[in-house]
Amino acid sequence: MRQFSGKTVFPGVAFGRVFVFSRPKLTVDTSPSRDPDEEWRVFKGAIQTANAQLTALFEKTKREVGEDEAQIVDIQRMMLEDEDFLDAVGALIREEASRAAYAVDRVGKRFYGQFAALEDPYMKARAPDIADLSHRLTAILTGMDTALTMTGDSIVVAEDLTPSDTLGLDKNLIRAFVTRRGSTNSHTAILARILKIPSIVQADIPVDRALEGLEAAVDGHAGIVYLEPDGAVKKRLRDLAERDKAEALSLEALRGLPTVTKSGKKIELAANIGGVQDLEAALANDAEGIGLFRSEFLYLGREDYPGEEEQFTAYRRVAEGMKGRRVVIRTLDIGADKQADYFGLDKEDNPALGFRAVRICLDRPEMFKTQLRALYRAAAFGNIAVMFPMIASLWELRRCKELAAEAKKELENRGIAAGNIDLGIMVETPAAALCAEDLAKEAAFFSVGTNDLTQYTLAIDRQNAKLEPFLNTRHPALLKLLGRIVEAAHKEGIWAGICGELGADPEMTETFLSMGYDELSVSPGFILGLRKRIRDYD
Repeated sequence: MRQFSGKTVFPGVAFGRVFVFSRPKLTVDTSPSRDPDEEWRVFKGAIQTANAQLTALFEKTKREVGEDEAQIVDIQRMMLEDEDFLDAVGALIREEASRAAYAVDRVGKRFYGQFAALEDPYMKARAPDIADLSHRLTAILTGMDTALTMTGDSIVVAEDLTPSDTLGLDKNLIRAFVTRRGSTNSHTAILARILKIPSIVQADIPVDRALEGLEAAVDGHAGIVYLEPDGAVKKRLRDLAERDKAEALSLEALRGLPTVTKSGKKIELAANIGGVQDLEAALANDAEGIGLFRSEFLYLGREDYPGEEEQFTAYRRVAEGMKGRRVVIRTLDIGADKQADYFGLDKEDNPALGFRAVRICLDRPEMFKTQLRALYRAAAFGNIAVMFPMIASLWELRRCKELAAEAKKELENRGIAAGNIDLGIMVETPAAALCAEDLAKEAAFFSVGTNDLTQYTLAIDRQNAKLEPFLNTRHPALLKLLGRIVEAAHKEGIWAGICGELGADPEMTETFLSMGYDELSVSPGFILGLRKRIRDYD
């Protein structure tokens, strides 16, 4: 028996035979073309073929998994029309005489690198979409058949899995995913949670054809995969599977029940979403609201600022979809790891501490007011609250509120309906935490972004793997700041919530409740489990 360890994406127990998923290496011709016009024609033909393939995959996913999950495929279909992508490929074909397949390969790698370097977990996880689409187009252009099939109950072992890899496999035969790379925010991870399939990423297992067909067992709770498990391991995991089954039934019984502690304190249990496409996942997991809507998805992957109408439509869809439940929308948080060329931002030596988020918005008030007008218009159709990110000083919050008032007045002057919005802040800088008493007098609420607050408090780059031993999310300094934040909020009669990754950490739930936090906002898949922990809290 051999065992390998990794990071759990979705817990659970699985048994099956190893199915080694490895894509055949694509070889592209790097020699210059003699006819750029012909290469462009061939490329446009590949675009049409890819669109047909993705349409078929969309229909298959909608039929077998669900319409909301099929939106993952729609992201790639939209990318086929992305002007930045098309222009970049066209430039290589026409200006450098690149063959179509080589141009797609180069552009795909460049775009992948840009997204993979982002710090925001949600945006970083979009890099595989780019790699997936690039691989699909390159395979079409080189005439390579990349189809793979499995038979029987399978533990899928791979270096990594792209969205269409995952969706193209037979979900009725997949018992678990185990990958050497990947992240907890990837599409494979998202689908694993939706389908409730045990999944492990960053595992130290070799992706070797010699493993094909071996008996395997996965302990998704501990993040361990066993090859040729012995009788004792099998028995232990079967017992664990029975326990999981009973627990899943008990969690389903919590659907629709209030999130309230035994002592009677009501906690709002909300969902973090990265775009309109995640709304259904929030609803399906019984979210009581949206605690963090990342508006920057509207600004990325394009050549110019989104207009007021486009933003209004997106915000309205979410507001109406939540049917009166509160939707907290974070204003534009771009810069640092999230870059868009049309913003014309200078390269910075330390971008995490640089020109980003509210600093850009206050420097470009007309751009900011466009977003604020869209938000006020959407608030006429639902319960919208807005929070400003990266606030460090009282004057910043006051200036944001002034611009918000101007935006609302402009709508009134145009005779356009504008709803009422609570204006709060995302507390993610030590400065905001230490000045919480003053900020609470001006803000309608606090929502703590624990990811950045931890990074800035401990002076640790969360993306640097070498610093992981020093990254203590329970550091006394951080806990003191968290306590100070909620105390200041309640002193001024406003609510305080947690919207960072720590919100879903079961070891922190009791800490947040004892501190008095009023709201926890987490990825949709964690909601029912967190509700149970809260209802069990005395």
